[in-house]
Amino acid sequence: MTNKIFTATTAAATLGVLTILGCSAATADANAAAKPAMTAAHLTGFTTDDGPTEQVTLSGAVGDYGQGVSVNPDGSVNPEHNSQLELRLRRGTFRLDIASIDKAFVSAMAHQFPSDPATCSGHIDVTQHVPVVKGSGTGAYQGVSGDFTLTISLDEVDKPTAGRPCDGTQAFLNQTIITAGPGNLRF
Repeated sequence: MTNKIFTATTAAATLGVLTILGCSAATADANAAAKPAMTAAHLTGFTTDDGPTEQVTLSGAVGDYGQGVSVNPDGSVNPEHNSQLELRLRRGTFRLDIASIDKAFVSAMAHQFPSDPATCSGHIDVTQHVPVVKGSGTGAYQGVSGDFTLTISLDEVDKPTAGRPCDGTQAFLNQTIITAGPGNLRF
């Protein structure tokens, strides 16, 4: 009889542990399902001047478009492009921290431009990891997180100045700046 009581008690305890483990696993599965998976996206921005705005398109899992505006953390426009890029899209906004890629771009301009002084023109490419600014999402992008690997590509023709070598400080006649790259977002 003692053996039967022990066996029944052991079976009940084992069943209880399995029930608890099953509930824990179900809760873990529900939490994982509640947290969206990272989704692949691609960003392309385009401008023909040094102003604070550009046209942007996000494709892939995002599928949205609008304007990118260079801003400071307080939301004021930043014509120096050395802080954040706010993506003002049709379904909401979020920001990218572009301070590091801007610093690399400015350095490349200072050391590598113009790449052809004879034609007073040049090309620069800079690639860096660019994170989403935490807490910056609105609308459909509330709670967005993730990052992009972006390349800023510049093609520019500057105005030659008589009697002076082309050194990249002249006014530009034409330029195209494309910012593009893949990313992973969660929202």
